[in-house]
Amino acid sequence: MNTVVTAIILALIAMLANGEYFLGSSMLSRPLVTCALTGLVMGNITQGIIIGATLELAFVGSFSIGASIPPEIISGSVLGTAFAIGAGKSTAIALTLGIPIASLVLVVKNLCFIFILPYFVHKADQYAADGNGKGMDRMNVLGGFFSINLPIGLVVGLSYMFGSSAVKALLAIIPKFIINGLGIATGLLPAFGFAMLMKIMINKKNVTFFILGFALAVYMKVPVTGVAIFGACLALILTGYSAFHDNKQPAVATNSEEQNHSNSGEGDINYEDEEF
Repeated sequence: MNTVVTAIILALIAMLANGEYFLGSSMLSRPLVTCALTGLVMGNITQGIIIGATLELAFVGSFSIGASIPPEIISGSVLGTAFAIGAGKSTAIALTLGIPIASLVLVVKNLCFIFILPYFVHKADQYAADGNGKGMDRMNVLGGFFSINLPIGLVVGLSYMFGSSAVKALLAIIPKFIINGLGIATGLLPAFGFAMLMKIMINKKNVTFFILGFALAVYMKVPVTGVAIFGACLALILTGYSAFHDNKQPAVATNSEEQNHSNSGEGDINYEDEEF
């Protein structure tokens, strides 16, 4: 497969992953999906999945909160994986290339939001004022395509087409000790991603459970799957799930008996009233 065709397919992958504005939250934008598809195009899907899992951990805490927009992980994942596999390099190289690329493409994305998207937003406001629902839908699709899909697809395609040879030449002259250092950094970045995620989630009410999971994994050597199963069971116990199902049927029976007793009591009162 020549460079031009590969660049076009990678651009289409990036555009598909950026299609959540009309596909919904399909998770196609996650690195595990985009890197696997990129690995398939590059002829090494196994390496693509491995790189995707590593990038997934690195970007696990990257969420858009308020005005804070995280790096554009789709382009970083696709280009980082493509450059690494194309140059025959390790996962460390993909991660090292992916994060700066994602940060740079974020600038392009923001520029599109500033100069392109407002036109479609204002047109949608006009259609809303006129009660034109189809026009609003059309502006949503066109605005997403011209401000997200098309620009990111062009960036990914052109970057691979013109940058693959330059990146390969650059990677070829990197000393081995730097590659080893990047490998060590690769192991630290997933931890940093989890730390970012925990910063959002952790509070005084749930910090005990994080400590418990850490103790199970580190001191008792319980695998991650085992910790997850233990946590799920603990959640069910604390929310009273088991007790609720055990007591559900007797509670209905008790209510029925109380109702019958109440009805019989009313009958007795009426009977005594008749005697008087």
